Amino acid sequence: MKANARVIVNPTSGYGFTGMRWPRIHRALVESGLAFDYVRTEHRGHAMELAEEAARAGYGMVIAVGGDGTVNEVVNGLMKSGKTNEVMMGILNTGTGCDFARFLGISRNYRQSCLHLAHPRTIKADVGVVECFQNGEPVSRFFISAAGLGFDGMVVETASRGPKFVRGAVPYFFGVLRSLGAYRNVEIHLHIDGQRQDARICSVVIANGGFYGAGMRIAPDADLQDGLFEVLVIGDLSKLELVQAFPRAYLGTHVTHPKVRMEKASSVDVESEERILIQADGELVGEGPARFRVLPSALTIAL
Repeated sequence: MKANARVIVNPTSGYGFTGMRWPRIHRALVESGLAFDYVRTEHRGHAMELAEEAARAGYGMVIAVGGDGTVNEVVNGLMKSGKTNEVMMGILNTGTGCDFARFLGISRNYRQSCLHLAHPRTIKADVGVVECFQNGEPVSRFFISAAGLGFDGMVVETASRGPKFVRGAVPYFFGVLRSLGAYRNVEIHLHIDGQRQDARICSVVIANGGFYGAGMRIAPDADLQDGLFEVLVIGDLSKLELVQAFPRAYLGTHVTHPKVRMEKASSVDVESEERILIQADGELVGEGPARFRVLPSALTIAL
């Protein structure tokens, strides 16, 4: 039987546990009856290349085995392929943060998840794209969960300086702690669906999904199928206020904080005279100015 699904395995995901669990996952996929083949990633960005190649080669499904970083790379590869009308994405949740899988309700029970992929129901999900600058050159990146800037971007930059084999919640919290001492709130010019707002902010999060930062319910009302972002503007918080607000973000109650605003929008533009770092799905993309746009119903996801 010709394989219809290409499985992309990131063996280093989840502190290397994905590679250790792969034989059991492989057996569950075989038992599900899904016709598939698989490849392992060998370096950062490899899942993006493999996903694009698989889509262009005519696979009907590309399955990401890993965490949020692997999912983001597969999303980018599929979007770059220009074949999103012909291929769907599946996820086997084996990482540490797994915010997107958490939002979709994808089980960590591999046998159950493999059966679902063999007989999937599907949704048409919105995808975000950010355009900004890296070393003075324009760059763009697709994202599926959330992008952000300000303190959010600095946390990701700081976390990226840690050991490359450590991903997920641990480096994120390391990044938060290290960034608290150095970060200063910035003045920005914010355009939300063309409406200009000038503000001093701690952070801005542009959410497509509901979770980020290893389990924060950053956008409780997020909907992958409404064609809109949830835009979270975190105002001029002091460091003490920021520390106090963190536990609330895991409960989703931060949205009632008097210095936090939530808006729905399909486009967001940000400018500043100060340096602002941009992240997308936990990957550092570049610096502002930046433009964020939603691409409605851009990707089919198998559940």
